[in-house]
Order: sequence, then C-alpha cells, then structure tokens
Amino acid sequence: MQLSHDQLQKLLTLLGDSDIQELKLEGDDFRLEVRRNLPAAAPAPMFQAAAAPPQAIPMPAAAPLPVTPSVPPPAAVSSRSDLHEVTAPMVATFYRSSAPGEGAFVEVGSRIKVGQVVCILEAMKLMNELEAEVAGEVVEILVENGTPVEFGQVLMRVRPA
Repeated sequence: MQLSHDQLQKLLTLLGDSDIQELKLEGDDFRLEVRRNLPAAAPAPMFQAAAAPPQAIPMPAAAPLPVTPSVPPPAAVSSRSDLHEVTAPMVATFYRSSAPGEGAFVEVGSRIKVGQVVCILEAMKLMNELEAEVAGEVVEILVENGTPVEFGQVLMRVRPA
C-alpha cells in the first residue's frame, strides 16, 4: 500500500476534523503514527446550526478507517477589526521557541517585522517556521506552548504598525 501526498493530506485533514486521539497505519514501505491531545471542547451554543455529515474520501484498499462526526474547533475569542489574526495554516503542534529552554520568538508587546519568525508548527516531525505577514505589535498570544492546533485556529493577534 502506498499513500500519495494528496491522500496523506486528506487523511490528516480528516483526522484533524475528528476526535480520534491516536492512529497507526503501516504499509510495505512506511509506518505512520499520529497522536494528539485535544483540549476539552466547550459546550456548543444552542443556536449553532447542525454540522453536515462528513464525506467519504476514496482511499486505496486497506484496513478501513473509522469515520466519526467532526468536532468544531473551540470557539475563538471575538475578533477585533483593528487587529491582524495569525492563524495556523495546518494541523500541528505550536511551539513558541526553537528549542526547550530557548527564549520565545515573540512575547506580548513584541514589535515584529514582515517575514520575522513568530512560532514553529510541528507536523509529522517537520518543524515549520511561521513568519509574520504584517509588521506591528503582538497584543495577544492565544495558544500555550506545546499545544496541538487546528487548521485556521487563531494563534496570536497583532496590531498592525
């Protein structure tokens, strides 16, 4: 069994939208293990619309993966129009510094420039530096160091200069 890059991306997206905590998948020439700890979900508001049922994505013949209803990410704190939101471009683990014991890339109150590294997102043992898209001042950091994050989750807010 082989997984293409697109199939792997779809699998990770499905896992990110589910409440599966651990998955092990082995093929002839690969082994994939995904583990995560999800924060406790906040109770859903009464007026929230029902989520559409998940759609099946065709995969190569192999052991079937359980498909569970998706769990919405925790509700974000209300957005302010004067602040730029730095969001996670992938499902990953958020790190504020390049190594344990090192200083954080940014703190609340830090002045940042376009292209400056603001955090690291680890996905499948790959460290991805997330760079600032705007210059300004960091006013909020919404994620704890070492916490799993979802695609599109707001990580920090910046007051543009």
